Amino acid sequence: MPRNDARLTDTVADLAAALRAGDRRALARAVTLVESTRPDHRDAAEALLAAILPLTGGATRIGISGPPGAGKSTFIERFGLDGVAGGRRLAVLAVDPGSKRGGGAILGDKTRMGELARHPAAFIRPSSAGPQTGGVARRTREAILVCEAAGFDTVIVETVGAGQAETTVADMVDMFVLILPPAAGDELQGLKRGIIELADLILVNKADGALAPHARETAAEYANAMRLMPSSVPGWEVAVRAISAREGTGVAEIWDEVARFRAVLEAGGLWAERRAAQAKAALWAELGDGLVARFRSHPAVAARLGDSERAVVAGACTVTAAARQLLDLFSGG
Repeated sequence: MPRNDARLTDTVADLAAALRAGDRRALARAVTLVESTRPDHRDAAEALLAAILPLTGGATRIGISGPPGAGKSTFIERFGLDGVAGGRRLAVLAVDPGSKRGGGAILGDKTRMGELARHPAAFIRPSSAGPQTGGVARRTREAILVCEAAGFDTVIVETVGAGQAETTVADMVDMFVLILPPAAGDELQGLKRGIIELADLILVNKADGALAPHARETAAEYANAMRLMPSSVPGWEVAVRAISAREGTGVAEIWDEVARFRAVLEAGGLWAERRAAQAKAALWAELGDGLVARFRSHPAVAARLGDSERAVVAGACTVTAAARQLLDLFSGG
């Protein structure tokens, strides 16, 4: 084995051992490693994930989505503080909007969860969504595994919060929670059926002060709507709760909903099915991303891609024809 490969193996082994010991700095380094796009880092990241794989899978994975202004970060902090007070160890992967120019995160959710971030039983990691769609980052799945290997029993993935298209997170978590602000009339119609159908629990936040009646009305409207939709989990009726993350009203009880949901999944054998579906979705996502990367770096495609883009933009070639020509170059057809 070349000397640099030996050093890499030693580094990965040390990092894996530190993760098992619950070293917070090692956890931060490991997440940075699995999120890196550098080719040498990708090799190390794959070696690390292989080393820690037997330590993963034990946590409850919760996805939290909702429109801007719903109060997702406020809820997660209150929910997390209630959880760690009850003896849980909680990791939060907060995906922030990516800058189109610089690629970094525009905001950092860690700054909005200051109290939880300082708790020794919690870990908060903001990540940029970058060019990814669906509300999550490119390597959120791998970051979940790293947090599980470090001993966290609950991993929360907070999506960007860009609207109804944020459904990718549902393919990588056990429970999908949708947080909504109080709304009425046309606003209630604004959130489409797709993301509602994926929700395992719906929370209407800001049920305090002058907004309390509106929050309760919104919760009642969604509860009525959910009765018309078949549940994706036999034996589970999607609950709609009016809560106040700011005041903490109804937040601690959500832990009971999480435990009840997991119990229903396990009793029906659906827990293992969901984990299998997560693994399959991760495989296809990786295949898709990998194929796109290889396609763009293919010499023949790279030489032709600019001309094809210009032809499509100028209206000199249809999108279908340009794509077929590039795919033929890639496959050698």
